[in-house]
Amino acid sequence: MGQFATADGLRLAYDVTGRGQPLLCLPGLTRNMEDFEPVVAGFAHRAQVIRMDFRGRGASDWGDPATYQVPVEAGDVITLLDHLGLDRVTILGTSRGGLVALVLAALARDRIAGVIFNDIGPEIMPEGLSYIMEYLGKPPKFRTLAEAAAALPRHYAPAFRDVPAATWADLARRIYREEDGRLANRYDPALRDAVAPAFAPGAVAPDLWPLFDALAGAPLGLIRGAGSNILSAQTAAEMRRRRPDMGYAELADRGHVPFLDEPAALAVIDSVLERSL
Repeated sequence: MGQFATADGLRLAYDVTGRGQPLLCLPGLTRNMEDFEPVVAGFAHRAQVIRMDFRGRGASDWGDPATYQVPVEAGDVITLLDHLGLDRVTILGTSRGGLVALVLAALARDRIAGVIFNDIGPEIMPEGLSYIMEYLGKPPKFRTLAEAAAALPRHYAPAFRDVPAATWADLARRIYREEDGRLANRYDPALRDAVAPAFAPGAVAPDLWPLFDALAGAPLGLIRGAGSNILSAQTAAEMRRRRPDMGYAELADRGHVPFLDEPAALAVIDSVLERSL
């Protein structure tokens, strides 16, 4: 694992595994680079898989919560690309990471070789935002990783079904850490205050469709959990209407967000990498 310095002096964590064309993996709002372990396993033999932790998450420094914003995070991505000496990358963006990819379409379109959106699009379902605010920034209810792994199937039901116990154990390990006899979140709890205004009732969401359209000419892929409460079927359909060439997989028995170990999800990633060469 390496680190790079941001413009405001934070040290952010990243990891590079494999050789070949660069695939930059950007995690969700409260998640971290370990979510992309299945991608490393599936693609490091043919791609340079780059994972990073956004500021305030995972192994990266915590900073001023006012900077926990998508445009700032997009700027951090550009800094990482410069640090690694990479001109262009294919981006795999999970949830918030996909929103960062959309902002990069406006800030640095020439750095984007392709984009795979993991259960995210230009419009977000309000029920999903409400659900996020139910847990965001609050201490975990579980005392141990084993207890969390046993409870996660109920927490994610009914959108997630037929998930192996080992996958739930991996998820618990990725999102929590054991600390002084209890579990802790692997992100700055002040993240809640940073994003709360955008999630508040009556908040007006920005129009992100022009940013999606700005990706014209770049190979695209979209992975959607059939039970998602973030990416609606209607938004996915509109994305496909605007980009009929976009690779697509809708995953039964998955919600927000797919694990990226599903064969159909891996096939979408593979197809975009092939077209991004």
